Amino acid sequence: MNPNEKSFALISLGCDKNTVDSEKILYLLKNAGFKLVNDVKEANIAIINTCAFILSAQKESIERILEVEQLKQGKCEKIIVCGCLVQRNGDEIRESIPSIDLLVNIDDYDKIVELVYSLYDVSEFNVCQLVSPARILSTPNHYAYVKIADGCDNFCTYCTIPKIRGRFRSRKIEDIVEECQALATNGVKELIIVAQDVTRYGIDIYNEYKLVDLLQQLVKIDGIVWVRLHYCYPELIYDKLIKFINDEPKMCKYLDIPLQHVSNNILKKMNRKSSYESICELITKIKNQPNKIAIRSSFIVGFPSETHNDFAQLKNFILTQQLDNVGVFEYSRENGTPAYSMPKQICNITKKLRRKKLYNLQKNIVKINNEQLVGKTLLCVCDEINDGSIIMRNQYNSPEVDSVVYCENFDGVEQGAFYEVEIIGFYEYDLLGKVIKRR
Repeated sequence: MNPNEKSFALISLGCDKNTVDSEKILYLLKNAGFKLVNDVKEANIAIINTCAFILSAQKESIERILEVEQLKQGKCEKIIVCGCLVQRNGDEIRESIPSIDLLVNIDDYDKIVELVYSLYDVSEFNVCQLVSPARILSTPNHYAYVKIADGCDNFCTYCTIPKIRGRFRSRKIEDIVEECQALATNGVKELIIVAQDVTRYGIDIYNEYKLVDLLQQLVKIDGIVWVRLHYCYPELIYDKLIKFINDEPKMCKYLDIPLQHVSNNILKKMNRKSSYESICELITKIKNQPNKIAIRSSFIVGFPSETHNDFAQLKNFILTQQLDNVGVFEYSRENGTPAYSMPKQICNITKKLRRKKLYNLQKNIVKINNEQLVGKTLLCVCDEINDGSIIMRNQYNSPEVDSVVYCENFDGVEQGAFYEVEIIGFYEYDLLGKVIKRR
């Protein structure tokens, strides 16, 4: 088989860690000679990288697989499914959707070229000469997610990640730095550091926490303007890390801290290591830094046995702490997790009502925060230019999940460039800005 005769397309679902895996698959197949196309309807080989974190994600993954299955009546020859759903329910998928040609486990991504060749009964395949960073970015060229570890050792009672992804495994500092240097050479200006728990980085291979040591190397890379952290567990956000974020100009003044709840009763049942008292102390410490550090967090409502008092404490916390960005999720009862068998499961109606109450509360907080920004000038990066609409983002907001800055037309604005932007107003969540000058 000549790979140049076969086209492929990839659908990536789920989190930004999955995005990194998808980008590596794209690189390996394209580097082996397969033709990458954007439209799965035009592909001979359709690949779906699935998510299985919660039931809704599993449902979306199955729906996308079934949509692609219909393409076998046209140009599509092979369907490949990989990712967390395969790792979690591979046998069930194979039995229920026999039209799938190949299931790929998470640990087998490096073998993707060999596996695709095997579908066409070809035993000899092109050996790829890997070039760092060995990825094809699916994000805009000016930012990239960098996965510094895989797996998780936290074993929260509601979460399936340790079963799907395994124990926490850090990458070596030198390998991460090499990848980031190559990304910068290719035009990336913002590194978004991701792992299930970035604060745990290094403990498994260096016997000590090494996140700050890693960041000290990354901020030295020429061309990098911003370095952003995703998913910092509260109990490991130590003073040295907070100080480094505050003092280092290239560090985005931004912390994504998945708190999940604040009631000690619920935190204990979740097997979280923090407490209401330690969380409040941490938030105060971050807010007392000389520079403003934006805090994003996520919370779960409707966890088994969550009482009105537990929920009231969470509401009061959000009201008083005034976090910059908040995501709220209804508890998803996942088979195989300890929480699945817990008594006093909460009904779906109560979950939805509690989620809505928190969102309405946060909506008002965002309005107050945005009002305080009007008249200020912020450094922003241009993420997108669409039919004259300029979409920018400041260091306090991460792509895809947080708000943006919509700017008036300004001659010569380029995607990926940085500008000083005066905030002149806001919508509910997003800001309105006027470009002052390029930086």
